[in-house]
This record gives sequence, C-alpha cells and structure tokens, in this order.
Amino acid sequence: MKGIFVKMKHLAPSAAILAVGAITLSACGGASATGEEASGGDSDLQGTLTGIGASSQKAAMDAWTADFTSENSGVTVNYSPDGSGAGREQFLAGNAQFAGSDAHLDDEEVKAGEEACGADGAYEFPVYISPIAVTFNVEGVDELNLSPATIAKIFKGDITNWNDEAIKADNPDADLPDLKITAVHRADDSGTTENFAEYLKATAEKDWDAEVDGNFPKEYGGEAAQGTDGVIQTVSDTDGAIGYADASAVGELSTAKVKVGDEFVELSPEAASKVVDASEKVEGRSEGDLAFDLARDTTESGAYPIVLVSYHLVCSSYSDQETVDMVKAWEKFVVSEEGQQSAAESAGSAPLSDDLRKQIEEVIDSIEVAG
Repeated sequence: MKGIFVKMKHLAPSAAILAVGAITLSACGGASATGEEASGGDSDLQGTLTGIGASSQKAAMDAWTADFTSENSGVTVNYSPDGSGAGREQFLAGNAQFAGSDAHLDDEEVKAGEEACGADGAYEFPVYISPIAVTFNVEGVDELNLSPATIAKIFKGDITNWNDEAIKADNPDADLPDLKITAVHRADDSGTTENFAEYLKATAEKDWDAEVDGNFPKEYGGEAAQGTDGVIQTVSDTDGAIGYADASAVGELSTAKVKVGDEFVELSPEAASKVVDASEKVEGRSEGDLAFDLARDTTESGAYPIVLVSYHLVCSSYSDQETVDMVKAWEKFVVSEEGQQSAAESAGSAPLSDDLRKQIEEVIDSIEVAG
C-alpha cells in the first residue's frame, strides 16, 4: 500500500518563508507566454499547485505557468525559485507538491522519497535541458576560448589575472588585459554548481580536486552571490568578473567557448542536446526514475559538455484525486511539444526528444491516489 502525501492547504512555516518572492501566476485570463490572448480555458481542474526549486528554470517556469493557467482557469501554480537544494529538501519534507532540481536525487534522497510519497517513492524526470554558460565581463574582450583545465584553475583561484599564460595559450590572438580576475560562484546550494563541478571533475580532475557538491568549495575562495540572478548581477557590475549560470539568464553578457577534443565549442541548445543523447540513465533506479549520468567528458564534435538537465520531482501518489489530476495535467503540459517549445522560446532551452517525452508521459500516467 502506498503512503499518503498530504494535500497542502497551508505551507509549513519553513516553506512559508521560502515562498516570499515566489513566482505566482494565477489563471485569471490575460496574455499567455506566447503573447496570445488567453481564453480562460474550460478545464474542470481546480486548486493550487506549489513548487519550489531550481532558479535556472525561472524563465521556462514563467512561460509554462502562463500558458498552462490560461487553459486551466481554476488552477493557480506557485513556484519559488529558491535553488535546487531547497526544492528537494522542501519537497521531501512534504511542503511542496512538486520540485525543480538541476541535480537528480542521490541515494539517500531516493529513500526519503519513500517516506514522503509512499512505497513507490518520488518520481523524477527531465523537463529542461540547457547549457551552463561560462560568462565574463572584461572590457575590450568580447570573445574567449577556455580549456577545462583553465576554467578549473580560474575558479579554484590558481589563475588570478586575465593575462595569465594559460589564458593566453587558449587565446593567442586576443588582447588580454593586466586585470584581476573576480571569479563569481553561487552562495546557495545549487544544482547549477553541482553540474558545473561535475564537468570540471570529469574533464580536469588534476586541477579540480574538490568533491562534487551543490555547494561551491569554500576553500577555493572567489566571490559568492545568491542565486542565478545574483551571479549575473555581480558579473555585470564587475570589470574582470567571470561566473557560471544557466544560459537563459546571461542576457547581453559575453560567454566563453569551451574546448572539446581539439575544438572550441560555442554553447547552444543543439550542442547541449548532443551531450544528453550520449548519456546513460543512472543504474539501479526504479522505472519512475529517469535520472541521467551525463557524458561530461565527451569529445564528440559540436557537443557542449557544460550542461544541466533540470528535473521535476513529483510523488508517485497523492492523498486525493484533485491533486493527482492537477499534477498529471501540469507535468504533461510541461513536457509536451507545446510546453517544450514555449520554454525554448522563453529560455533558449533544448526541447526533449520524442522518445524521452514518451518515457516521461508513461511515468506521469502512473501517478495515482494513495490507497
């Protein structure tokens, strides 16, 4: 018998604090994310869905929520982009009906999912595939090539000036200034950090000896900033700064090309998708767990390996049919061709493949009322 995931009527105090500043888009007519006038929808769905998690999904989540609620006027979707770690923690504590995470559940969290969601535990599946940009602000420098070892040394603090010989070697024709590097990293527990660290560990382990974690290694120093927006703001405001962030948030900032094999590859949704296509699912997980071990060290031409696959976490069962129906409808829209196209237009993400979408829809269909 599956356990009961209690339907929320009020958030617990900890989640209420997290909800400050949440993105709340209610279904009350108006324009959808695509700019079309919403009809208000004729869906019978009623209620509120609350999610917490990855800030990388912010632009996509805005688009998904606007489009979904325009067709489901009785539903409100609240999403608080407090970071992947906060999202997983609050979801597993029962304070959210879904979560966004730029890292899949670890083995301990999988077990916690059984307590939160019943014997079949939590389900997780990709909803958003995007490059992580290595973004920089150096006056007079618009293009930059960086090898994995150079990136690792910069963020570890071993390279501290823009005219360092290692950066010159990657950019022999560039006019690099005698300027201090300000390496900006996330201050919070972040799936973006974890994905970035996984890439460096896989491609430059000699220079990146810290354990992979959602928290940036304190011993490496650098400038800490809260959330994706904080990293982008700090890099924008600081001449000589470099940071890492979901590509959708970069705006007008410059982004580095990354060395893969013998070439330097520019980030793009298509280049990010090549890495996912070359990756395998995490072994030993349930059929409802579609987590991937990404091929960070690929040498495939045209692949951009600093990529995040952002997941949605849901329960395998909820306490009532109303919640089950809302979660199913919401998640099916998110992974649909329409939902993925909306995210691509709003956030520059790479749409899911048809095969992966089919696998995800089968997982969503299996969500049921706890018995």
